Amino acid sequence: MSQVTERDVMNALSKVNDPELHRDLVSLGMVQNVRMLPDGVKLRIDLTTPACPLKDQIRHDVEGALRALPGVQTVELEWGTKVRKGQTAAKGGFIPGVKHVVLVGAGKGGVGKSTVALNLAAALRLEGATVGLLDADFYGPSVPIMTGLRGKPTSKDGKTLEPMDAHGLKVMSIGFLVEPDQAMVWRGPMLHSAITQLLRDVNWGELDYLVLDLPPGTGDVPLSLSQLVNAAGIVLVSTPQDVALADVVKAKAMFDRVSVPVLGIVENMSEFVCPHCNQGTPIFDSGGAGRAAEAMNIPLLGRIPLDLAIRVGGDRGVPITVEHPDSKQAEAFRTMARNIAGRVSVAALDGKLPVFKLG
Repeated sequence: MSQVTERDVMNALSKVNDPELHRDLVSLGMVQNVRMLPDGVKLRIDLTTPACPLKDQIRHDVEGALRALPGVQTVELEWGTKVRKGQTAAKGGFIPGVKHVVLVGAGKGGVGKSTVALNLAAALRLEGATVGLLDADFYGPSVPIMTGLRGKPTSKDGKTLEPMDAHGLKVMSIGFLVEPDQAMVWRGPMLHSAITQLLRDVNWGELDYLVLDLPPGTGDVPLSLSQLVNAAGIVLVSTPQDVALADVVKAKAMFDRVSVPVLGIVENMSEFVCPHCNQGTPIFDSGGAGRAAEAMNIPLLGRIPLDLAIRVGGDRGVPITVEHPDSKQAEAFRTMARNIAGRVSVAALDGKLPVFKLG
């Protein structure tokens, strides 16, 4: 029979570090509900994000530390989540219930930015987070089509709009508020006012993450959002070819100037995998985003294939991560989402982002 005490357990786990946060689990408050068993220990580990990319390593390290204690043969490990609130609420208290704001942008159009934003939100939701998606691409709002949502948002109090619901996500888009064939010819001040309203006058409620799909480029909307919200950071999307990568370098330079942390780069349309022979073809070159990430000293967060099922899901209003969550295509998005969530957790704790590379 084990004679180990709760104090022994806490002492052992004080030597186990979270592999991303580089601080021990006890000081981070991640060790909860320690209970002694006749031959071991039962406890709960509260992760800083439900999409923790290194959960298996934490499990391995915790079990190893506890089984090294005299008489401990059984380790019953439960998982919880306590998403820490970072400096991501909008200035002026626009969205106080949102713990983290994640921007998704691109240096140019046509690289699949909205597809990445939607599937990032859906993947975080699939991992167990509460997530919202704001389509801030005023000139080309595609989220209404890609989520399959129709109709107009409602208001319960006559002051704030209720976000629409799609696949467990809270969704808002300028596309819900204008006619589908209406061209947006607004200048800067009108755009700034509309962005402010979509942040302040929407009842987002309590969210772990609010994903903002930005318009491409470095114009008024990205600049306004960088001034309105203290974002956890921005995810830059690019295809592997040089013309797209040149623009993403410019986008990073802009966000550096306005002090928005760059979480990393996602290589979309990385390669086309033939559904018949399973052979990969790098239609838009190969490995360009990885080389650009290394040159810019930022991480490569994921590689997303050019795949028919991803396109079909977007056109049908059911993203691949929702319709086929266990597919290889969805796993690429889920891996990306875990890497992003890990970076956000580090930023929330330390206020800075270390460099890492996707293994």
